[in-house]
Amino acid sequence: MRKFLKTMLISTALSAVIGSSAYANLAPLNSDTEQDRVNWTELDAKFGAFPAIQSGVKIGGVSKTLTNEYWRSLGDGYKSFATKYNVFVAYQAAANEGDQLGQLSIAETMITEGYSALLFSPQTDVNLQPAAEVAQSKNIPVVNVNDAVMPTATHYVGNVQKDNGVRVAQWFIDNRPDGGKVAVVEGPPGVFAAKQRTEGFTETINKSGKFNVVASVPANWSREQAYNVATTILQRNPDLIGFYVNNDGMALGVVEAVKALNLQKQVAVFGTDGISDAYKSILAGELTGTVDSFPVLTGEVAMEVVLRLTAGQQISRVVTTPQALITQDNAKTYFNANPEELRKVLAK
Repeated sequence: MRKFLKTMLISTALSAVIGSSAYANLAPLNSDTEQDRVNWTELDAKFGAFPAIQSGVKIGGVSKTLTNEYWRSLGDGYKSFATKYNVFVAYQAAANEGDQLGQLSIAETMITEGYSALLFSPQTDVNLQPAAEVAQSKNIPVVNVNDAVMPTATHYVGNVQKDNGVRVAQWFIDNRPDGGKVAVVEGPPGVFAAKQRTEGFTETINKSGKFNVVASVPANWSREQAYNVATTILQRNPDLIGFYVNNDGMALGVVEAVKALNLQKQVAVFGTDGISDAYKSILAGELTGTVDSFPVLTGEVAMEVVLRLTAGQQISRVVTTPQALITQDNAKTYFNANPEELRKVLAK
């Protein structure tokens, strides 16, 4: 029954995308390549000073889950920026990263409760699209915030997803000059961020001509599934030299699989997101690295964008936020930085 409902949800979302006259002239969004874009550091220069916010504005944030530290940190960023301007924020999430219907229900409820604007982090590229369509029809601004991308999103805030994989591939090219076998542990099939991260890695590393991607397998954001996937890959490829993993939770599962087979010195493991447990693992010499996309800062930027929209400013369709490759060489610099120091470093 649940599988049937999920299928109906996706069909309804796609029908809305195709049939909505409100989006008739809006090209499907690819947040990595969209030309109408601006860097987070350029908001004042491009659109003017942050506007005065009317009293009574309240913002609703709909997240993928609160079981993953990344999404909790994103919410912290929302609240941090909103507090400066006495703006009320409600931040809610589905029970887990596979509860598409639960997430949609939260979004629909927020629309009926009269929020001034909404911040959506969809579980898939389409599951929150019906709610986004309804909100837009009521002139409620909606900002799509990392990492799945609704094709008809009018505004998106987040990093360049493909660049996550590119950065990791370049590390292997620079640090493993003899090449070798590598593997990818992906997020859920069909999710924009997982697809882009994987493509960025595989396209870049294949161009070098020295590496062989022997497996690229989804583990659906699950640490346990990632452990099992990595174990199988390692058993079939005992000479593997590295993994690129689409998020840090899964990457930590891969690290456990590598440790269980005593291959820590041979196999490098990189994750994506920059959660605190990833930093701790890097500093402990276990996880090789991650690509930090700075969720607190991303949340602050997303809140700034949505508040500018409620004040009537016209903002670029995509606002890009920063990311950085983290290894033992620079982990302490980023991990210990206070928010203001971090902003200065990342703005350079």
